[in-house]
Amino acid sequence: MDEFELINRIRVRAGARADVVLGIGDDCALLEVPAGLQLAVTSDTLNAGVHFPPETAAFDIGWKALAVNLSDLAAMGARPAWCTLALALPEADAGFVAGFLDGFFALADLHDVALVGGDTTRGPLSINVTAHGFVAPGAALRRDGARVGDDVWVSGTLGDAAAALRQWRDGQPVDGDLRARLDRPTPRVALGQALGGVASACIDLSDGLLADLGHVCRASGVGARIEVEALPASAALLSAGDAQRRRTLQATGGDDYELCFTALPACRQSVLDAARSSRVPVTRIGRIDHGNVVLALSANGDAWIPAHAGFVHFG
Repeated sequence: MDEFELINRIRVRAGARADVVLGIGDDCALLEVPAGLQLAVTSDTLNAGVHFPPETAAFDIGWKALAVNLSDLAAMGARPAWCTLALALPEADAGFVAGFLDGFFALADLHDVALVGGDTTRGPLSINVTAHGFVAPGAALRRDGARVGDDVWVSGTLGDAAAALRQWRDGQPVDGDLRARLDRPTPRVALGQALGGVASACIDLSDGLLADLGHVCRASGVGARIEVEALPASAALLSAGDAQRRRTLQATGGDDYELCFTALPACRQSVLDAARSSRVPVTRIGRIDHGNVVLALSANGDAWIPAHAGFVHFG
């Protein structure tokens, strides 16, 4: 395949929406933003050996490349619409491209996302996706809305993806359920939209709970207290190691792509209703407090201090 064959293979899979006036094939896409809505835009890059093990299946790489971007839209309460794809490949391997596109569009089709442009180039395997979504003015879930007294919640379970990555790095057999969470995260799009008008702040968990909640606290000018024993764990994680390692993976491991959000205690029933309507479990894990740090507490009330709060590029 040369570059233009590759682009054509992508174009025939790109999907269609009425609001795409002009898609792949020109210097720019032409898109119509619905009247009365704001455009939410996010971009993420995935590099081999950093964001996924090099031997990861092409389908899973394609799925995850889009999933991490849809997770950002979910954290803002936005409805996904379009995306662009910049794909760097060592070689134009037809088999890899077919698998990658199968995974990418399996998720895109679930959320009615149209691919409208991008770029292809030769280089080390790297994927950049820019995703666009719609949200009503004033309705976006932001990081700067948490207030003292708010509850802190998380969706789903934490630590599975980090546990799979730890097993892989240690040369151990990787549990299939844990590996599935690493390779094919589920963006909580429906929950994010259901939390509009309910949550006061929200973020998706990519670098680790303590690190990402710290971003919310800094943006909001508050602190937080988290109960590490309250962090939700899957059955696979519970059987994967000792309690101390599990807590560390849950609190700092990252790659969960769950939502962490805050809401007034008076909104607890509304939070549960949003979780029920979107079919995503949620767990209350702490509260927003005075100060400017995220404090994790063990079952006896003592401070629980991990070696680090989460993943940091260039750290």
